Amino acid sequence: MAQNPPEGFPRITPYLLYEDVDAALDWLIEAFGFTEQVRMKGPDGKANHAEVGLADGVVMMGHPGPDYQNPKRRGGATQLVYVYVDDVDKHFAVAKAAGARILNEPADPSYGHRTYGAEDPQGHHWSFAQHMRDVAPEDMHP
Repeated sequence: MAQNPPEGFPRITPYLLYEDVDAALDWLIEAFGFTEQVRMKGPDGKANHAEVGLADGVVMMGHPGPDYQNPKRRGGATQLVYVYVDDVDKHFAVAKAAGARILNEPADPSYGHRTYGAEDPQGHHWSFAQHMRDVAPEDMHP
């Protein structure tokens, strides 16, 4: 019997859509430190599906066809992916140097994470966080 989910996959995996999967994959590796796990090429030689990982997390990506418009073309983000990293300040510096559009600088909100926000070249929003301290729900403020 097959394992469900497959080995190495979390139970919930975001699937992001990109107009240029190859360029997105290369950029996400450089800017955000992901590792390439899968790159599937279509008949035209371009990637039409890919997977990147970071620790125990996986993000899938693909291109759904000619009618697709990424968030940048649509004029706004359609989602936010929240990612835990080991050193958010170091991660921020690498992402910024690689050309990530910084949406918000590293900060320490009331819920115990140190976070920053970034946008990739095709308009997807990412929030990177480092858990700094445990906070009771009643002590968290928006």
